[in-house]
Amino acid sequence: MATPFSRYFLRLRAALMLSGTAAITACAMLICQAFASSTGELLLLTLSVSLPIALGFGWLMTLPIRRILFAVSEGLLGFRERDFGLRLVAERDDEAGEVVRRFNALGEMLRREHNDAYQKQILLETVIDAAPMAIVLCNEADIVVLANVAARDLFFAGKRLDGQDFSEVLSEWPREIASMILSGDDSLVSVERDGVRETLHASKRFFDLNTQPHVLYIVKPLTRELVRQEIEVWKKTIRVISHELNNSLAPITSLVHSARMMAGKPEHAHRLESAFATIEERTTHLKTFLDGYARFARLPKPNKQPAPWKQLLEGVRALYPFEILGELPGEPGHFDPAQMQQVLINLVKNAAEAGSAHDAIAVEVRAASDGGVELVVMDRGAGMSDEVLEKALLPFYSTKKGGGGLGLPLCREIVDSHGGRLAIEQRTGGGTLVRCWLPRPDQS
Repeated sequence: MATPFSRYFLRLRAALMLSGTAAITACAMLICQAFASSTGELLLLTLSVSLPIALGFGWLMTLPIRRILFAVSEGLLGFRERDFGLRLVAERDDEAGEVVRRFNALGEMLRREHNDAYQKQILLETVIDAAPMAIVLCNEADIVVLANVAARDLFFAGKRLDGQDFSEVLSEWPREIASMILSGDDSLVSVERDGVRETLHASKRFFDLNTQPHVLYIVKPLTRELVRQEIEVWKKTIRVISHELNNSLAPITSLVHSARMMAGKPEHAHRLESAFATIEERTTHLKTFLDGYARFARLPKPNKQPAPWKQLLEGVRALYPFEILGELPGEPGHFDPAQMQQVLINLVKNAAEAGSAHDAIAVEVRAASDGGVELVVMDRGAGMSDEVLEKALLPFYSTKKGGGGLGLPLCREIVDSHGGRLAIEQRTGGGTLVRCWLPRPDQS
């Protein structure tokens, strides 16, 4: 620990050097008086004798400090080259020793931070390399700084991409695909690889790294996920259709067998009418069920045209009663009347089947804040839980006994084909609220 004396050691050394220089100069002047005939000669002789001696004395006095300053300077150059293991050895209790200790403490702090940053970089690169999507980091000149394994396999046949011009790498791809990847918008691209058509999702992000602008490209293969989801949809479709077919064919088969036995016994002939009526009912149900699937699969492109809102609502209200809230827009809508009538029928029918009284079912048509028109259907039925709301628009999902799960998905498909949006939410006070936003003619 530095003593009060050592804390001022450098200042004392400087004072000693100044006083020593003054003493040397005075002695030299006394000696030179015997040889000088004038004041000018005296000054010249004094400087000739005292200056070399004073310089040598100062050089010896400052030698330890200069060595420490030189060592600190070399150490700082080492820090600039990211060599943070350099340390200085100087067992001194003065200000110079304090500089050495602070230099060593700085080096230790930089070493720890560098090691932490290096470990984090290794971890990040490991995670990025293990990522299934292709990740490419480029600098402002579009030169690849980092590319993971998936990116090397996708863009460069497994070779390293570092230092390559990413635009030149993409030049080997079709121009429209390269343009979509390099664009700033998220987009889907389709490419053919090894004779297989593959769908990719491309995104581009901008950010600063060490105050320098960089670009991050992420290309995610979607083909496997899309195929998996498609298979799941087909499996569910087959299960639903199989279940409905079995529910209808099993009793039909049983009734046909019974009818044959009744036909051979005249005393049971009066029961044939009941059996045939049940068979007809099950076949009608099966036909209706299969027609619903056929309509969903063969939904035609909407024939959009000017259509009065009053005519649309009154036509449906004649079938399923509901209240009309507010004034209807004076200008006609722009939609396919038949398809939008199907949407409104499904929504009002769902509201009634949810347990809502007819006078509690309401429809409102109003101008939307972002343009276009919003058709809103409200009820006070049983409502939907959060879980049901998340799945309500998925095909084949239904909470109704015997429901096919195609009503709401068909509504969304129709609204989407009009360039609109359909959303379902819980209504304040109970019940459900469905919003159908349709664009203006110049927006669609």
